[in-house]
Amino acid sequence: MALLSDDRRRPSAVIALARARILPNGYDLIAFALILALAVLAAHGMQAMRAPLAVLDAQPVTLDPWLLPEYALRSTLRMFAAIIASLLFTFIVATLAAKSRRAEMVIIPALDILQSVPVLGFLTFTVTFFMGLFQGNQLGAECAAIFAIFTSQAWNMAFSFYQSLRTVPRDLDEVSRSFGLSAWQRFWRLEAPFATPGLIWNTMMSMSGGWFFVVASEAITVGDTTVRLPGLGSWLSLAIEKQDFAAVGWAVLAMGIVIALYDQLLFRPIVAWADKFRFEQTASQEKPESWVYSLLTRAHALRRLLKPVAYLWGRLMLLRLSKKPLLALSKRRDNKAASTFIDYLWLAFIAAVGAWGVWSVIGYLGQTLAWADVGEAVAGGFATLLRVVVLIAIASLIWVPLGVWIGLRPALAERVQPLAQFLAAFPANVLFPFAVVAIVATGASPNVWLSPLMILGTQWYILFNVIAGASAFPTDLREAASVYRLRSWTWWRRAILPGIFPYYITGALTASGGSWNASIVAEVASWGDTKLEAFGLGSYIAKATEGGDFPRVVLGIAVMSLFVTLFNRTLWRPLYVFAERRLRLD
Repeated sequence: MALLSDDRRRPSAVIALARARILPNGYDLIAFALILALAVLAAHGMQAMRAPLAVLDAQPVTLDPWLLPEYALRSTLRMFAAIIASLLFTFIVATLAAKSRRAEMVIIPALDILQSVPVLGFLTFTVTFFMGLFQGNQLGAECAAIFAIFTSQAWNMAFSFYQSLRTVPRDLDEVSRSFGLSAWQRFWRLEAPFATPGLIWNTMMSMSGGWFFVVASEAITVGDTTVRLPGLGSWLSLAIEKQDFAAVGWAVLAMGIVIALYDQLLFRPIVAWADKFRFEQTASQEKPESWVYSLLTRAHALRRLLKPVAYLWGRLMLLRLSKKPLLALSKRRDNKAASTFIDYLWLAFIAAVGAWGVWSVIGYLGQTLAWADVGEAVAGGFATLLRVVVLIAIASLIWVPLGVWIGLRPALAERVQPLAQFLAAFPANVLFPFAVVAIVATGASPNVWLSPLMILGTQWYILFNVIAGASAFPTDLREAASVYRLRSWTWWRRAILPGIFPYYITGALTASGGSWNASIVAEVASWGDTKLEAFGLGSYIAKATEGGDFPRVVLGIAVMSLFVTLFNRTLWRPLYVFAERRLRLD
């Protein structure tokens, strides 16, 4: 009995391990199960992507509902591969543009041009390259599709990160320098955290915006080359071709389920985690919540397993590397005269490269096209420009007030977030049948009523960025506005509009570029054998791509790039500079 009593006073080894949080608890088991399931699905999808190209002919895409889970998995993997590539691109290119004045001279105009190049324009030239790189393998077509989706995601994220890095509060930057932080440490301890909330919302928008072009990226037709990869985009393309409303409905349902799943499992936990990076001096009373984030914080065994990784990452961020600004080429303490001379040389080099590019394009087009073709493309460009300006103005009037209202209420933002992602991902192609039928039945003009299809996918850039700006608006400034009793238009003019203006400019800029891109899809709508066309640059490029007319594709892309670059330089870029100089949270 004495021995038994002594055992009762001493905890068993299992209890000791449990108290030390070494043994997995129930939250760990759920977390491990989720991670294992996701790993198995990813491995299965990646294995299918490496199958021989002949499998696409032996097992073509069909409208069998039992195949929808497989198609949804393949499309989702392509989307995440593209978003990972977009994040790497953003952290490298946007940081370089924000830190180096000379790099900015090249990168920002290049982003303007690349943003204006339509997805079909990239596919025209990349399909042949990737198919030749991986001959006889589906991986070539997969890379072409992923690259096309990447081009619909990366520019928005890069502009957002660039805008955030350029508007870091000066007082925080000065404090970090006074503590002797190197450029590498400042980037990871100040600049990247400050830019994180806006980047997360723009990543969500880019992920949803990628669905808009998933049809063009999975059902690839360039001249005589036709490839239909297994995926929701190919399913939707086939359903529209066969005029199958039920199949279109199945595709939309599958897309909605996929968006809800990755919203719950990925984006909502990230939003809850990133709330700590908000720039404010008074803590907000309402914070975003996520059951997955709560589960991971309570999974003690999983956290212990990840501790070495977290430790290494923390040490990596604290490396000094150099006391001089990393990548800050324009801030080196060199001689002022020498720096000015280098600037002139750099500008001369950029001008020479640009002139060579323009001359090459003119020489290539001059062999097959006449001035009448140029006039047709330019006239179409003006028609599309008018549509873009009107639609962006209407979208701004609608979504800026709603975005502010949602962003200032975290609990409401949590409920609206998945719905907004679904609406942003909703491909305009689904509405083509209804648009075509309605226009044909009423005899309405396609030049007018096909235009709203351009803004369906891109208006959400404005909403997501305004929500991000309102969510990041400091609580102390809101309380100050309340103390001073700012109401109605005074509150909008003095408080919230200056606070969200940099975010709105990023959203409007990317929405504008996205609308030019969407014109290729929206200005030519078909349902079965019925085809409607609106006069514009988008329809010009779409027809040239379908016919494999590469000179006209190049001409259309060149004209579109010229229009977008001039529009950005005359409107959006000056507003960017104004926001950077006058509307910083200093």
